[in-house]
Amino acid sequence: MSAALVTGVALLGALAGLVAVPVGRSLVGGGPAPRRAVLTATGAVVFGGLAAAHGAGPALPALLLVAGVGLLLVVTDLTALRLPDPLVGALALGGGLGLAGAALAAGEPGRLTAAGAGAALSLAGYLLLALVPGARLGFGDVKLAAALGLPLGWLGWPTLRLGLLLPHVLAGVTVLVLLAAGRVRRDTPLPFGPAILAGAWLAVLLT
Repeated sequence: MSAALVTGVALLGALAGLVAVPVGRSLVGGGPAPRRAVLTATGAVVFGGLAAAHGAGPALPALLLVAGVGLLLVVTDLTALRLPDPLVGALALGGGLGLAGAALAAGEPGRLTAAGAGAALSLAGYLLLALVPGARLGFGDVKLAAALGLPLGWLGWPTLRLGLLLPHVLAGVTVLVLLAAGRVRRDTPLPFGPAILAGAWLAVLLT
């Protein structure tokens, strides 16, 4: 793996994270936004990790586009507990078109079927969870999970399976830590979008 590629992509991610805070906050209004330094570092790690894991393959631009929109969604969810439909739609459309181009470039059109299946399975699984009485999942979370199912399905069943499991593990651990620290109560509404995005990113790196 080219160190120059990873470094360059990480710098691009840092720029995406830096821009994500003001842009994301402008879309949803008030509320305490994440620190720009934190999002800048997060963007560098996210983008650099994707480049290190998948190299200059044809799917990398699609993965980076999804990650870039994902940074905006992290800001909107942490700021206002919202995952705006236009952003989720942009993530799904951009990621889908990028993967279609990657399939043509790689001569593997069958992988688009796997991507579609990943989106459908993610949609079905999260929709069922959202409909459980007392569930705290919103339909924004459901739509985001379906959109992320495209790249997860493209990368294969192990990636999809881990991408569906990890968000719940990450969210559960985060809630326990916040409860133990007295930062939240059991009935405090918390964003789930960042966990969905982080779980998908880790699944891509670990499989």
